[in-house]
This record gives sequence, structure tokens and C-alpha cells, in this order.
Amino acid sequence: MEYPLWAWVVFFVTVFIALSVDVGIVNRHSHTPSRRETFVWSAVWISLALAFNGFIYWMVNSHFDNHDLALTKTKEFFTGYLIELSLSVDNLFIFLLIFSYFKVPKKFQHRVLFWGIMGALVMRMIMIFAGAELVERFHWIIYIFGVFLLYTGIKMFSSDDGDFDIEDSTVVSLATRFIPISKEYDGEKFFVIKNGKRMGTLLLLVLIVVEFTDLIFAVDSIPAIFGITTDKFIVYTSNIFAILGLRTFFFLLADLADRFHYLKIALAFILSFIGAKMLLPLAAEGFIRFYGADGGTAFGQFLQRYQNHEFEQTIINISLVVVVGAIALAIILSIIFPPAHAEEETQD
Repeated sequence: MEYPLWAWVVFFVTVFIALSVDVGIVNRHSHTPSRRETFVWSAVWISLALAFNGFIYWMVNSHFDNHDLALTKTKEFFTGYLIELSLSVDNLFIFLLIFSYFKVPKKFQHRVLFWGIMGALVMRMIMIFAGAELVERFHWIIYIFGVFLLYTGIKMFSSDDGDFDIEDSTVVSLATRFIPISKEYDGEKFFVIKNGKRMGTLLLLVLIVVEFTDLIFAVDSIPAIFGITTDKFIVYTSNIFAILGLRTFFFLLADLADRFHYLKIALAFILSFIGAKMLLPLAAEGFIRFYGADGGTAFGQFLQRYQNHEFEQTIINISLVVVVGAIALAIILSIIFPPAHAEEETQD
């Protein structure tokens, strides 16, 4: 689909205004946001994403004069937004680990996250448009994405955030090798002049680690959204709206990091499900080639109809239900069955 230029303009203007208000008014001075502030702004960021989804429905319906297409695009946006938001929430636990390791003062964490998001806006645009172009030219790449997501999902079932070792991180070694880094903070500065020599502060090193970590996260999350749609406008906008509120969600989750302990299992299931769904057309093609056009079975006829995109709307609906259901179930189970250490603290 080719979207009108003004749709892109509306998106970028919305993002620019949102960031300007966030940085220029709400967080003009470095501070640790209160719990009430984080709750309010979390609601603001989510509402902004939902409002933009409403804009997508209106824009597609009015520009293409197609209600069904507009509804499909809103479902794709919402599903992509939920996937990226969920993966981002899980990845915030790693950011907590990074800030804890480097002992970053809370009032400066917001600045690191802001510039981390600005870098993510550029990196993800490059990755999404390059990925969409590759999928369009070489459709078989979608199957590589599927295998990667299936592998990542299965691996996530047994992985632990504690496996992330910052001290042995390659990016830290490379950064300190090529960039002179002081071993201390100097307010919220990234660079200082010492003995007539310009060098980075410890806050700069933290920013580099956060940017690199986000790049690794994008390698997981972007293929996951391509499993829902290859529409560049939907993939990019849903991705960016999810990470826009990342700083606010970080402070909100700082107190709740251990509470939703089943979320990782839900994310592992979602990635595995999307990976398997991306590989289904390849499996269908292989079955039809081996057994013939219909395979003599109802299943073979189903696969034939699936290849003809007769169930496209149903697949989108199923994907949305699976994503929402898995996240909701993980949250409910986390509340009903809190982690063992949380129960011990309550008893004490």
C-alpha cells in the first residue's frame, strides 16, 4: 500500500510534538518522576497510540474508501503495538540491570533513556525500511525471520535476565578502547574536558550500552511485527509509538519489575507462535507439492485455500487474540501466583 504523504507528516508531527512536550515542559529539569506522574504519563502515551490507531482507520477508510481494509490496518497496528510494547517491557528489566550495575543516579536515568529513544527512532527506521524492502524483493526472507523467531521464542523459555553479564560485554570493551571514558559522572553531561582533552563521562558509556542493547532487542521485535504485516507504515508507526513511552514505563516498572514474572513465558510463546505462523505458508507449499493439489484430504484443501489468502482476515484476528490473551493471562497469573520471594517479604 502507498499511503498519502500527509499521513506520514501527521505521524512525524505528532511524534515531534509529543517529544517536545515531554522534554521541553514535563522533563525540562532532571528529576526522578513520582509514581503518580509515571501512572499519568503511561496513560497519556497509551492513549496517544490508540488515538493514532483511530486516525489510521479514518485515513485508510477516507483515502481508499474501504471500510474492511481500514479495519484490517487498525488490527495490524494494535497487534504490532502490543507485541512491541510487551517486548519493550521485558527489555526494560535489562535496562534496570544496566543502571544498577553502573550505579546511575535516578535523576539522570531519564536523560539516558531519552537519547536512547532518539537513537532508536533512527535505527529502527533504517532496519524496518531495509527489512520491508528485502521482504518485498526476496519473499523467502520471511521464512528466515520465522525460523529466527521460533528459535528465539524457544530459547527464551529457558533463558534468564541474570545471564546478561555487563562486565564481560563486548560493547563495553570496544567503547572504552576507542573512546576515552572517565570513571565518574559529571552531572548529566556526556562529555567533559579534562587536562585539555575531550573525553566521555560514565553516563556516555551507559548510553552506548543502552543503544546497543536496544539494537539487539530490535532484531527480535521487528521480525515479530513483520509476522503480522509487512506494511512499512504500520510496522514503523506501531513500533515507534510503543517505544515513545519507554522512559515512563521504565520508572513505572522499576517498582514492579518482579511482579509480572510470567510475562517472559508469555513473550516466549508469542514469538514462537508468530515464528510458526510465518513458516506455515512454506509448510503448506511443501505439503501440496508432496501430496498434490488437494492431497485427497480436507486438510490439503484447507492448505490450498490458505495459500490463496482466503483466511487472511481470520489469521489477523487469531494473531490479535493470541497476543492479547497471552499477555493478559501472564499478568493475571503473576498477580494470583506471585514469586516466592515476594510471598516471603509479605509474611515478614
